[in-house]
Amino acid sequence: MERRPLLPEPAAAKVSAYLSQYALEKGIYLKINYVNADHVHALVDLPTRLAVEEMMQLFKGSSSHWINQSNLLPGKFGWGRGYGVFSVSHSGVGEVAKYIARQEEDHRKRSYAEELRLLVERYALQWSDDETAKAVPTASDALPPR
Repeated sequence: MERRPLLPEPAAAKVSAYLSQYALEKGIYLKINYVNADHVHALVDLPTRLAVEEMMQLFKGSSSHWINQSNLLPGKFGWGRGYGVFSVSHSGVGEVAKYIARQEEDHRKRSYAEELRLLVERYALQWSDDETAKAVPTASDALPPR
C-alpha cells in the first residue's frame, strides 16, 4: 500500500474537527489531534470498554466514510492499513500534547517515515520494515533543497 499526501490543509483541518466531534459522540476523550496530509496524531484517553483495535476501527472507518460523503477529495479516500499506538503515563500527557501541537512545524523538518524511525529508535521498539511507512515521492520531493 502506498502512502500519499492526499489531505490538503483545509481538508485536514475539517477532518481534525470531525475527529474531535466524533470522539465526543462516542464517549472517547480526545485531548488533541493533528491531521497531516498523510497521517494523524491523536492523544486519546482510551475508555476501558474499548480495545485499541476497536477504537482505531471506529476512527479510521468513520472518518474515511465522512471524508467520502463530504466530497473533501476527488475519488475515493481510505486510510492505509495499520497504525502506531504508544501509551503514555499521566505525567507525560503534557509533553505528548505539546509534541502533537507542534507537528506542523516538525513536519517541515522531517518526513513521517523519519519521525517514525526516530520514535522506534528512541524507545527501542521492534521495527517491521514492511514499507507501510515509506512515502510515495511527490513533485515537491524532486525539487532541489533551498
